[in-house]
Amino acid sequence: MGTGPDLCNSQPVSAPPELPPLVSAALSLSGRRGFVSSTRNETGRLLATLAASKTGLLGELGTGCGVGSAWLRSGAGDGTNIVTAESDPQLAQVVAELFAADERIEVVSADWTALIERGPFALLFVDAREAKLSARDVIADVVEPGGFVVLDDFTPSAVWPPMYEGRVDTLRQEWLMDKRFTTVEVMVAPDAAVLLATRH
Repeated sequence: MGTGPDLCNSQPVSAPPELPPLVSAALSLSGRRGFVSSTRNETGRLLATLAASKTGLLGELGTGCGVGSAWLRSGAGDGTNIVTAESDPQLAQVVAELFAADERIEVVSADWTALIERGPFALLFVDAREAKLSARDVIADVVEPGGFVVLDDFTPSAVWPPMYEGRVDTLRQEWLMDKRFTTVEVMVAPDAAVLLATRH
């Protein structure tokens, strides 16, 4: 009998279970605030990986409890700053306090549209529902050529056109067909996918 981990009974994970300290702090805040969902760890690791390839300004539309920004910061190198917008002023204040020791993260207490004038962005994480639904043209104008756009919280679809709950997922279809971007659906977990778009 070996003394190593019981692989048959362990939970499936695709990365080390340890989380960056800032991510852990943001997840703890999320739990205390009663958030039902935050940026998934699988999506977060993708954000960190993409952030590691960029310099300049990274943005997040929809801060929540700061989990997405914390993941971006965990991968961001020198010469990279992060700005994130949260429309709930009390939540924005709490998250700003969470990030207070890190001068490279700025929390803006405002609707996501307040970030548009801050571009161009090397990477933009679109986490606000309203921005996902209606802001593709605006986003195309504020992401630099070669820059990334990440949209999360999709259910994987293995058909074309993409389907969700028995209907064509027009949001996903429009992103995948927009000629201003090269876009791919990336399955980050069996039940979760993100859209990753690169601006031409």
